[in-house]
Parts: sequence; C-alpha cells; structure tokens
Amino acid sequence: MMVITSPNTETAIDNTFSIRPLAGEPATDNCRLVYHRIIYVLEGTGNLQIDDQSFPVNGQQLYLIARGQVYRESPGLQWSGYLLSFADCFWERTPASANNCKAVLFNNAADNQCLPLAAEDRHSLLPLFQTIQQEAAQASYINQLDVLAAYLKIIMIKIANINAALVNAYDTADKQLYRQFVELVSEHYHTLHEVADYAGKLHITPRRLSDLCRRCAGRGAKDIINGQLIAAAKRHLQFSSIAVKEIAYQLNFTTPEQFSHFFKKNVNSSPSDYRSAFINQGK
Repeated sequence: MMVITSPNTETAIDNTFSIRPLAGEPATDNCRLVYHRIIYVLEGTGNLQIDDQSFPVNGQQLYLIARGQVYRESPGLQWSGYLLSFADCFWERTPASANNCKAVLFNNAADNQCLPLAAEDRHSLLPLFQTIQQEAAQASYINQLDVLAAYLKIIMIKIANINAALVNAYDTADKQLYRQFVELVSEHYHTLHEVADYAGKLHITPRRLSDLCRRCAGRGAKDIINGQLIAAAKRHLQFSSIAVKEIAYQLNFTTPEQFSHFFKKNVNSSPSDYRSAFINQGK
C-alpha cells in the first residue's frame, strides 16, 4: 500500500469551480484537497489513493472525494473521463432543495468513495458532464456561474439517486438511520445543536443515535453536528464580511461569546484570528 506523507495543499481554482477532462496525466503528488471532487472515470487502469485507502481504477466508476481528504494518483495510472471540483461557497449558488444530496454524498465521503456505474447510469451522466464542461469552456458571461451551479445540482441529484440504489441493495438498518441523521443535520444544523433534537426526529434515544454514528462513521453524533457548525462558520469567516456576532446569531448561538468559545474549542483559534489568518494567506 502506498504511504501518504506531508501532503501539499490543492492549488486555488478561479471562481471555486472547475471541470476538465482526464487524459493519462502525470501522477499527482500527495495533495490535501481544498475543494470537493467528483471524478467520472470512463476508462482506466492503475490505482488511486484517497487517505490511506487504495482503489483499483478500471473504468465506469465515480469517485467522490471531500475537501480535507488526501489524494494521490499512482505513477502508472492511465484514465479518461472528467474531474469536477467545487467549493462549498460555489455549492451555495444551487437551490437549497439539493442540499441533502450533497450532505449524504460528501459529509462522510469515505462511505461513498467509489461508486460503480451501471449502463443506464452511464448513459444519463455522460451527457451532463459533457454539457457542463462545454458551458464552463465558454467565454465568461453574466450569470454563467449560476448556470454551472444548476448543472452541478442536476449531477449531484443523479449521483445521490445512484448511491441510494446501491445503499438500498446492501445497507443495514443502522446505516440507513445514520444517513437520515446526516440529512437532518444538513437541514437543521443552524437551529438544532443537540443530539436529543435529532434523536427525537428519528424516534430513537440519544444514546442509540450516538452509538450508531460511532459504528457507521467512527465518531459520535455530537461530533458530526459540531463538524457541520464549524464548516458553516468557516465558510462565513472565509467568504463573507459579516460580523462575528451576526454569524453567531445565524447559527443560533445565544451570544457571540458562546459562539467564540465553541469555535476556539474546536479550531484552536478565535473566529477573528481565523478570519485574519485566512485573509493573510492570500496576500
């Protein structure tokens, strides 16, 4: 198994969205992703490593890789297809109705890292990837990013449906409950912060919810809720100029001080210091 050491950080992408063809490119060094990736492999041989897991590439597959994961192409990898990258802030251009699809696919991407594609799935996905690449290659025009976001939403819904069909074929009751929990967190994290809130919606006890999260995701239910809150807070701090106290209220913290304490406990930095560090990185 390949060993991942000292990963580099992914290069910034214009407009936080890109799509490009795969065509037997040179191997990519260890890279910690800043953007989510969807890789649609039409044909291929070799191996792809995501975190500490190696995947044989053999064509007609989808790879879903979340930001923060470490990615490496083996030296002998040859493939064709499409690589689509996008940031959370670009995804926010899509209608809220598709949020659950992204949450299920990327909030715990290790569960959905590689999806095999049936013939009917390939026939429905390929024209979408071709169209979104053609659209992205056009000269810039008003609302182009909104058009790309609309195509991304369609692709995400299609992939979520493919994943759901695979899940229903072999998933356990606990995994289905876990996925329902992830969807609920994606929908309600800005108002509901407690495990008991979600356990009540799922008609199970908080203890059972925490136990099944540990079995399915390797971390407790509270950690998953907090992770969603931290991700949202970071997006606000990185890509908006709204005051920290306004972020606190948008995320339903009682006071700005409560939010700052929560953020510092989880990130080891105050919200203001985190924002300043992010801004200074780009200088």
